Amino acid sequence: MPDTTSGPTPRLPDPTALQEAWKDIAERSQRLLQDFAEKQAKEGPTSAPADVLNLTGTFLDFTAKLMADPQKVVAAQMELMQQYMRLWQATADRMMGKPSEPVIDSPRDKRFADPAWRDEAIFDYVKQSYLLTSRWLMGLSKEVDGLGEHERKKIDFHMRQFVDAMAPTNFVATNPQVLRATVESGGENLVKGLRNVLEDLERGKGRLAIRQTDMKAFEVGRNVATAPGKVVFQNAMMQLLQFSPTTDEVYERPLLIVPPWINKFYILDLKPENSFIRWATAQGYTVFVISWVNPDEKLAEKTFEDYMIEGPLAALDAIEKTTGVRKVSAIGYCIGGTLMAATLAWMAARNDDRIAACTFFTAQVDFTEAGELTVFIDEEQISNIEAMAKQRGYMDGTEMATTFNLLRANDLIWSFVVNNYLMGKDPFPFDLLYWNSDATRLPAAMHSYYLRNMYQKNLLVQPGGITLCNVPIDLRKVAVPCYIQAGKEDHIAPLRSVYKLTQVFSGPVRFMLAGSGHIAGVVNPPAAKKYQHWLNDTPRNPPTFEAWMAGATEHKGSWWNDWDKWLAPLSGPKVPARDPAKGGLPALEDAPGSYVKVRIVD
Repeated sequence: MPDTTSGPTPRLPDPTALQEAWKDIAERSQRLLQDFAEKQAKEGPTSAPADVLNLTGTFLDFTAKLMADPQKVVAAQMELMQQYMRLWQATADRMMGKPSEPVIDSPRDKRFADPAWRDEAIFDYVKQSYLLTSRWLMGLSKEVDGLGEHERKKIDFHMRQFVDAMAPTNFVATNPQVLRATVESGGENLVKGLRNVLEDLERGKGRLAIRQTDMKAFEVGRNVATAPGKVVFQNAMMQLLQFSPTTDEVYERPLLIVPPWINKFYILDLKPENSFIRWATAQGYTVFVISWVNPDEKLAEKTFEDYMIEGPLAALDAIEKTTGVRKVSAIGYCIGGTLMAATLAWMAARNDDRIAACTFFTAQVDFTEAGELTVFIDEEQISNIEAMAKQRGYMDGTEMATTFNLLRANDLIWSFVVNNYLMGKDPFPFDLLYWNSDATRLPAAMHSYYLRNMYQKNLLVQPGGITLCNVPIDLRKVAVPCYIQAGKEDHIAPLRSVYKLTQVFSGPVRFMLAGSGHIAGVVNPPAAKKYQHWLNDTPRNPPTFEAWMAGATEHKGSWWNDWDKWLAPLSGPKVPARDPAKGGLPALEDAPGSYVKVRIVD
């Protein structure tokens, strides 16, 4: 038990306030149960598999193979027991006042930052016990013969989810910070935490939608996604935004940004000070951005091909009509970059040269080293995901968001469980996490095609492996100048996977490695003076990332200025700035448009 004598005086809760709180909790719980029962009665029995990820089969097979060699099991258990004996001895020595070194430690683990985990023998023992057991569990798959590489990665990934979930920081009785808060507040933190649980269940309509930020602190178009502009074109799949110029002259060739449709475009326009869209506009680019629709069951049959036709190709037509300019430069972000690579190959096959240069933000085309997301890609899992998506007509965006959150579960799930539910606090207002929670749906047909043909079969990088609009495409035919950005710590599009793109295109390619990950590696304005980036000015990118990195030079701060120096000479001469309200297409509404404001969870 932590020492609370030096802190605020413990107090008992107000009986009247506590009675009112429990009354509110009981009423809200009853409503949730009633809503759940009505929903079940309305929807009837579901055909969706109960175990979508096939974890039962995977771990049953793992256990069978583990038990097939009992000697290894006994040896592993004996090793763990010996480590526990050392821990018990070290803890006993410490409690008797003798000097004692930790058996295992994790000084950089933010979960154990509270001094009690180090200073108090009981909590130090709990921490070390957890770390020992975690390390032992995470090493089990290496002791099993007969596991395939994919199966081993899948077991390791989900074993880590279990290990993270069972951390002592996630429970009241074994978290000294929570215990202190409980004593000091007379238990009000736990009552408030229970209210937060109910609020998140209500927001998620029966599904626990954990708040990562204060959802009421932000509003699209009010204090995020505020760059001025107009919607100049729209169809069933997207709205095309043209942003207002901030310079008297602009480059002749407009800039088209194709963001991912897994997320919303305003990651590039959160606040004025970190808005890539505002910054690019200030450099003299006429910026157009695709704002994808948040699809429902009506768009269930939309395909990857439809995203190309009604996305960048439709945007190119609209840009020419409104500006009178045929050639543009383009940016593809994440899956938007995957789409742009496919689109460039399709255009090359048809001798369509409307894209003069293309930039790729954390985009993959060769999925052989696609990272931890591949643990979800096997026949049983894809079939189960397809069954769920087909039943609804779309892949629910909240499920995709949960998948991405699992890649960093301690930061994006369990830290908020502790803060919101155990400490009883409200999450801090953070625009990035507001965007992260603003999930989008994915049409069933497109999602299935993407998983099978890209992640599972890796057909995009194979010449003729993909056919779009009856045209077999070959990425090697793409000869336009390209700028490729990867994130050093990207857990969604790993840097080695992104680097493979340098070996595919036939034209000049400039590769740049940015510090940080999938988001901060991209959204890093020069004024922030954060992180760093690496460049290698060799005329031809070597076959491997390791060889490229060996000749790379580190530069402090943002890479945006380097990208500007690369793109400016490819963007044509300067011309008078273009007012989006006075172009060849009528302005339909103000930016950021209506498509981006459609939310799944409020």
